[in-house]
Amino acid sequence: MEKLVLSPMTRIAGEVNLPGSKSLSNRVLLLSAVADGETKIENLLDSEDTRVMVAALQQLGVEITGDLATGKLTVRGCAGSLPGSDVEQKLHLGNAGTAMRPLTAVLATGQGHYVLEGVPRMHERPIGDLVDGLRQLGSQVEYLGEEGFPPLSIKADGLNEGEVNISGVTSSQFVTALLMAAPLAKGDVVIQVVDHLTSIPYVKMTLELMRMFGIEIFYADDMTTFATLDSRHGYRSPGRVHVEGDASSASYFLTGAALTGGTVRVTGCGTTSLQGDVRYARVLEEMGAKVDWEPEAITVKGTGKPLQGVDADLADIPDAAMTLAVAALFAEGPTTLRGIANWRVKETDRMAAVSTELQKLGAKTEVGEDYLVVHPPEAISSAEIETYDDHRMAMAFSLAACGGAPITILDPGCVAKTFPDYFQVLAGLTQTV
Repeated sequence: MEKLVLSPMTRIAGEVNLPGSKSLSNRVLLLSAVADGETKIENLLDSEDTRVMVAALQQLGVEITGDLATGKLTVRGCAGSLPGSDVEQKLHLGNAGTAMRPLTAVLATGQGHYVLEGVPRMHERPIGDLVDGLRQLGSQVEYLGEEGFPPLSIKADGLNEGEVNISGVTSSQFVTALLMAAPLAKGDVVIQVVDHLTSIPYVKMTLELMRMFGIEIFYADDMTTFATLDSRHGYRSPGRVHVEGDASSASYFLTGAALTGGTVRVTGCGTTSLQGDVRYARVLEEMGAKVDWEPEAITVKGTGKPLQGVDADLADIPDAAMTLAVAALFAEGPTTLRGIANWRVKETDRMAAVSTELQKLGAKTEVGEDYLVVHPPEAISSAEIETYDDHRMAMAFSLAACGGAPITILDPGCVAKTFPDYFQVLAGLTQTV
């Protein structure tokens, strides 16, 4: 297995122009594909997950031109549901939840027979709540393996109008998928969340993008009821879309500054961001870092003093919460991360993985149903960090090298899922022993 040894990092400082947000990139690609008109996309993330989405859309007959390596693509929209086919089409979607979930819903609005599959881990990630919702609207979606999980067979014949009752606890992507598909249904759709919605900022992001593409959705203040209201005109291309920089990725560099007394400015997201993960910088501020905000940039200045442990509800920023778990190694006092039950159904079981790797570094951890308590060690131990084929494990735990001991990251190439050159960018900001 490939290994990367990180020398102790004494200072992290500089400026980072963030790569495009994965969540925004794949949503924009799919909305562009079903919109009326041509969409020019800029700052699109070049990663495994976006390449999976582009390949799937092209296989389905969507015309996409340009070079993803440049971050610029042009998508000629289909002015409605994705093109149908008289033969079964098999789509391989890797471990990209931002492709699997929305594509499942949008394909159900059209015509054709599709099989959606992924890597083994994708076949362990639940999709049952979404399938139940689609079946309530008349869709023929069947499981080809274990009940409640991909791979799926979809025999699409359009999506009926009506009301859907769905759980929002496991993943906000299920509600996002139904929202994106709803304007393509045969009539108005009402989505009722029967419990509570996790990761609400991601759904708000979806609603803002849908508005950009000409669709207004009614929703209740508590984000439990959503409805299309005469959306039959369909999506319309805004012509040009610039994808924000990835706020989840920003968390690593901002934390590095806070831990080492450096100053890091990230550009591409800020006070005007659609992404909830910008709130992570406010958690750093609560821990003692100095944070300066701009409309499209965030700067963190380390004070040279240790961060202070916090008790934080992170239900709306589960990805950035992983960075906080590593930052907690350096804090004075314990840090409690709450609202993170859905870590268990991400790219790996992140609750188990984060706890295990923190213990290798000398921390003591307490794991609950939806929380993790991190008790920092007196000194961080040198360790080999298992990444579990999870990009965010590799990136978050790279910051452990700020603790004075070398850290080995196993399978560092897994960062290709969202940030292929992460370690090169990090190295460009880092002073080492």
